[in-house]
Amino acid sequence: MRLSTLRPGIGTFVVAMLILFFGLYITYPVVLILINSFNVAGIGQPAEWSLDNWRSAFSNPSIWGALRNTFFIYFSYTIVAFPSAVLIAWVLARTKIRWSYGLEFMFWVSFMMPSIATTTGWIILLDPHIGFLNSLLTNLSFIDEAPFNMYSVPGIIFAHLMGNAISSQVMLLTPAFRNMDVTLEEAARVSGASNIQTMIRVTLPVMIPPIVLVFMLNIVRIFQSFETEQILGTSIGFFVYSTKIFHFIRVFEPPEYGQATALASIMLVLIAVIVPVQRWLVSRRRYTTITGNFKPGLVDLGTWGPVTFGLIVALLLMLTVIPVLVLIGGSFMTRVGWFITTPVFSLEHWTAVMSKTAFVSAVRTTLILSLTTAIISPLLFSMVAYVLVRTNWRGRAILDTLFWTSAAIPGMLAGLGLLWVITRTPGLNILFGTIWILIIVIVLQGKLSGTQLLKAVYTQMGVDLEEAARVAGAGWLRTYFRIWIPLIMPTLILIGTLNFVLAAQTTSSIILLAARNTETLSILALRMLTDTDGRQLEQAGIVSLFIIAMTVVVALTARTFGLRLGVSHDMRARAQSSDTKKAAAPR
Repeated sequence: MRLSTLRPGIGTFVVAMLILFFGLYITYPVVLILINSFNVAGIGQPAEWSLDNWRSAFSNPSIWGALRNTFFIYFSYTIVAFPSAVLIAWVLARTKIRWSYGLEFMFWVSFMMPSIATTTGWIILLDPHIGFLNSLLTNLSFIDEAPFNMYSVPGIIFAHLMGNAISSQVMLLTPAFRNMDVTLEEAARVSGASNIQTMIRVTLPVMIPPIVLVFMLNIVRIFQSFETEQILGTSIGFFVYSTKIFHFIRVFEPPEYGQATALASIMLVLIAVIVPVQRWLVSRRRYTTITGNFKPGLVDLGTWGPVTFGLIVALLLMLTVIPVLVLIGGSFMTRVGWFITTPVFSLEHWTAVMSKTAFVSAVRTTLILSLTTAIISPLLFSMVAYVLVRTNWRGRAILDTLFWTSAAIPGMLAGLGLLWVITRTPGLNILFGTIWILIIVIVLQGKLSGTQLLKAVYTQMGVDLEEAARVAGAGWLRTYFRIWIPLIMPTLILIGTLNFVLAAQTTSSIILLAARNTETLSILALRMLTDTDGRQLEQAGIVSLFIIAMTVVVALTARTFGLRLGVSHDMRARAQSSDTKKAAAPR
């Protein structure tokens, strides 16, 4: 019996249960934030209803300053990152640059680099007091003071650029540029236009739809940043909305839950305005770059080719290699930036980190969360995607809309909402500070990307194998695990790998829910960098290196061995070749 042909009542019940589960997870925290914005009592105390939180929010200039800073930081790095990403994507996809696919893969590597790791690396280089580069430059006779300062607004913007602000958009735009038909470009060149004129007057106008699409999809990032601002901004009194909420709850004594919730409610109002506009702009046009007359082609940059190649390689070095090398070098110094100490290099920081109970616990927690997410998320959301694509049950559109809506809720906001959920819902308060609530949060945070990738795969596949299994008497579960799982295994491994990497790096969505014994490596590194009792820069760098090593090992392992678990085209080719040889053999 096919799943899609089950009685409508059963199908409606299944979809209703999915909507109820995911709807409660997504909307219940948001509703509690809005309700408790009028509650002046703290978490765990009897409710006291009043408008004081909103009065304080509207009269507190620091709250409005945090909101203003949030938009300022986003638009400042976007003004640089987005045009740079468009130009780099054009070069990688539309020109005869060497090793274009390898360079594109390195932008994927940059995207997987934890923001805490890259920020720490650049702090070691550009700290105004101990930074390697500043120390080198101040030794020159004509430079009296450090020219660079990471603990500044320009430093925060630079850290975002060196994070994944550029790489994430290059990843999205490069395939779109590769899929563009070259016919119009060839017509422009025949008419006498140069490569630059053709790019400006033909290529970019034709690519406006996907460029706008990527830009609009990127708007939800306005509210997502936390780690960089927490590390670099709080010491100079520069707050964005997420760091302000964190300080209201975790730094202030007593915690200002009311102020934090009121600020979160203001953000919900802004999100409620931005997201519909974003979805309207994304869906109002078709984004076609391939037609039946598709013809690929590449531009020869001539003498500019080596220069362009060198610039992209230099950028990739800044995004990936330089921060890692600096972290490694700084971790072996007795004190980062001090070359007059005796000895200059030492293993004491490695010994100190390895002997910390908190580090051992963080490694265990990170591995549990990442591995659980990598295994459960692909299987769970493959079933949800199957329901969305392979059935005609009512309510599927509502379920899909819930997933898209959840993508607009920032991690800090989701964490605050869940904090209210587990403290205000009877029986759930025992989850606070446990690894179970962290597993739930991290597994479900990949719901949109997982379902959308798997929906695309299901859409591309026919149902003949599934129908053959049904005819042979296999039930739905057996068919699913014997037919569909092998077919979609490459995509499952891709999703599992991405979820492992993201789970190992996650901070904002779980930091309000974690206790000291359930800290992850990213939270531990963040605490070391912002500890008021004394910054532990060298040890934070070592913890960041462990995060990088963990994610790189898993990603390379999945890339090397994982795809072999799927249905291999080489296997099919060998089978066909074997059949052909048998048929041609003399009898």
